Amino acid sequence: MFHPRRTLRALLLPLAAGLALTALPAGPAHAASTLTNGGFEADGAGAATPSGWSEYGDTGASFTESGGHGGSNRLSHWSSSAYKVETYQYLSGLTNGNYKLTAWVRSGGGQKSAYLALKNCGGTEQRTDLPVSASGWLRIVVPVTVTGNQCTISVNSDANAGNWINVDDLAFTSGTTGTSVKGADISSLAKSEARGGVYRNGSGTAADPLSVLKSSGMNYARLKVWVNPADGYNNKARVLATAKRVKAQGMKLLVDFHYSDFWADPGRQDKPAAWAGHSYGQLKTDVYNHTYDVLNALKAQGTTADMVQVGNEINGGMLWNEGSTSNWTQLAGLLNSGYDAVKAVNPSTTVALHLAEGGDLEGTRWWFDSARSNGVRFDAIGLSFYGYWHGTLADFQTTLDDAAARYGKPVFVAETAYPFRLDSEDAHENIIDTSAELVPGYPASVTGQTRWMNDMMSIVEAVPNGRGLGIFYWEATWTAVNGNGWDPTDAASGNAWENQALFGYDDRALSSMSWFRHR
Repeated sequence: MFHPRRTLRALLLPLAAGLALTALPAGPAHAASTLTNGGFEADGAGAATPSGWSEYGDTGASFTESGGHGGSNRLSHWSSSAYKVETYQYLSGLTNGNYKLTAWVRSGGGQKSAYLALKNCGGTEQRTDLPVSASGWLRIVVPVTVTGNQCTISVNSDANAGNWINVDDLAFTSGTTGTSVKGADISSLAKSEARGGVYRNGSGTAADPLSVLKSSGMNYARLKVWVNPADGYNNKARVLATAKRVKAQGMKLLVDFHYSDFWADPGRQDKPAAWAGHSYGQLKTDVYNHTYDVLNALKAQGTTADMVQVGNEINGGMLWNEGSTSNWTQLAGLLNSGYDAVKAVNPSTTVALHLAEGGDLEGTRWWFDSARSNGVRFDAIGLSFYGYWHGTLADFQTTLDDAAARYGKPVFVAETAYPFRLDSEDAHENIIDTSAELVPGYPASVTGQTRWMNDMMSIVEAVPNGRGLGIFYWEATWTAVNGNGWDPTDAASGNAWENQALFGYDDRALSSMSWFRHR
């Protein structure tokens, strides 16, 4: 069939080469005040131009096909040669105010860019990139403030040969989105600086790393607390000192209690030496007193904690064996003891419970169902999610959304990270050091690190009912410094994580810090 309009566009396209698609006028094909054919079902599969939508650029790369998210069909962008295409819909007659676009997407990755946009709405264009997810569908959102009674909904690809995206079930509704926590764990910082660690801004000038992080958009710091660690760091006194610096930058503070002298995680929850041999009843008092002592001292110096984790990655409980998940009644007592101590110091401090394995829906449900049935009190849910260990982004979104809805609590990422390179700066082997360990579509580069963090934030932002708080990066300032290794009992231990810091091997701030400015 002859398409005079498409032929004219093909003739004009070379004239527009080099112009960003978003700079071109998006004329109304079917102007309406509501989104038309957001599920791409109106025409069946094989529609070159879906009903209600218009196309610009290499229009042959935009089409509908079978295999939808909700219904039978979806919009796809694909071509056997490099392409640049926009599928868009112009809305007019809108009541001014806040709106959000919600969509389900998949992408094989590899594009120069692939994103949803809301533009020509009267203010700044808003975009959300499509995360790389070749199998599972992901829900993403784009918020905008309409001030000119109109808005253009745009699906964009600037792609190499063979790159593809799927988009389906778009909805344009009133409302807004965003995240409030753009945080990082900086527990290693004090020891790093004491051992000679230097931090520089992006141009190479030595600077206070907290100031550099703050200027990049970080607004929340996470500090772990050990009871009596061998190296004298991450204890009460050190946390108090670093908390002053955090609050002086205008940042909020999350205090992460491990209830141990050493790392606590799903595989290890050792009691502090000072509490060894204590009865369960004594341990409840220990938890209360330690929690109260640290938090009250913080409050007394004017640096009250804004959020507290009662335990760190407590999938198997804490203070083994008394606080193991094999005895939920006792674990609940210990957790509530911590909760009560937090609230006794400051009732408005948020109490979070933190699990690892953020892609494990069944395990997360089992744990929090057990906590709820045993009367455990908490205000928020934190999950660790490392994409090279904990499943796919779709697994993570499913678990995060389920936790928020099932327990009616805000959720956040307590830990995530991504490497910006694979080689090691010190003699200690990095935990992630081969390309086979990486998440497909996310290279070990500053670009890959940036993309991972922005896509993680997009998933948190999309948690329904505004329950997605944000992310804490782990560990932003843990660069390779002699004497600041992973083991507090061994001064010669190395750092297996410096390739996942937010400062490079030249000590400069990485441009990937830009993720802190995510909505």
